[in-house]
Amino acid sequence: MEKTVEVKEELKIPDGVQVTVQGRTVQVKGPKGELSKLFTHPAITIAVVEKKVRITSPSPNRKEKALMGTFKAHVRNMIRGVTQGYTCKMKTVFSHFPIKTVVEGNYVVIQNFLGERAPRHADILQNVKVEVKGDFLTLTGIDKEKVGQTAANIERATKVKNRDIRVFQDGIYIVERD
Repeated sequence: MEKTVEVKEELKIPDGVQVTVQGRTVQVKGPKGELSKLFTHPAITIAVVEKKVRITSPSPNRKEKALMGTFKAHVRNMIRGVTQGYTCKMKTVFSHFPIKTVVEGNYVVIQNFLGERAPRHADILQNVKVEVKGDFLTLTGIDKEKVGQTAANIERATKVKNRDIRVFQDGIYIVERD
């Protein structure tokens, strides 16, 4: 006889936050906004029970246990996003040519990077706000993944190619995350 053991992860829902589960989609509403995410795994179920998010699996293997922890982390990030939000600070660093950054619509435009005439562009994802103050860029939003991906897009747009990166350390880099 094989013994089945149900494993569960629980996450407390703070006051002012509403979590609903419809099928495999988790929706979180809070004072800063609303987020929803689809969690697809046939052996893992997510439910809201008594002001707690409960993630369960009837008899999980090693990968399913790891995935349960991942789902818990995603829901925790969603709850923090709708209550506090996320910010990421970036700094423009240059020693050779002064870099000018401007926000135009859904793009961050990087001008005069390494003396190039053509400006470089980085995508700003939906619901992420980018502010430019001098040499600093501040990214804010409620979705941790979108704020992080926007920061990565900006860093990637200023990647130095065909030069010695020990000498040409110009670029826009993440200096602080919150």
